[in-house]
Amino acid sequence: MSKYELQDAAKRSSGVSYEESENALRLEPSLFQRIGEEGFLELSTLFYDLVFDDTEHQWFLNIFSSSTKREAIDNQFRFFVQTFGGPSLYREKKGKYTRLVGRHANYNIGARAAEHWVQHMKEALKTHSKLSKDEEARIALERYFSYTAHYIVAASQFMRPDQLSGGTKTDEGRVW
Repeated sequence: MSKYELQDAAKRSSGVSYEESENALRLEPSLFQRIGEEGFLELSTLFYDLVFDDTEHQWFLNIFSSSTKREAIDNQFRFFVQTFGGPSLYREKKGKYTRLVGRHANYNIGARAAEHWVQHMKEALKTHSKLSKDEEARIALERYFSYTAHYIVAASQFMRPDQLSGGTKTDEGRVW
């Protein structure tokens, strides 16, 4: 499947085009300039608080069983900072390539999980101290997250075993 076919599949599932999703990366001032590292840490914490408290949807919580809440927050925070205009924190920890699809391919993620993930992220955005008041940034992020979640689902169907990274080990000392 070509990159364009994957983008089309993600658009059909999410209702957001690749171009619309990319607007979050082109905001002026950048998202990093708007909320800084502290704001991204807050967003990741709000999001994972929702995820790890979602005991009504154990199937969804099980997706995150290979890492602790603290690790999940840290990885997402680093990715957000790097992606949205800040320093390369994710690269420092995980290496040169973000490989977003490859890092998620070992998890049991389908369209239902993508939608549930987006639902929690939208709630985190609405309750964020700065993003809740910044409609332009919040809408851009909602579109980015919706498209990206569905792109991961579409692309993961075509991953080869040599393209996988992450999600293969259960971390010791898990703190829920």
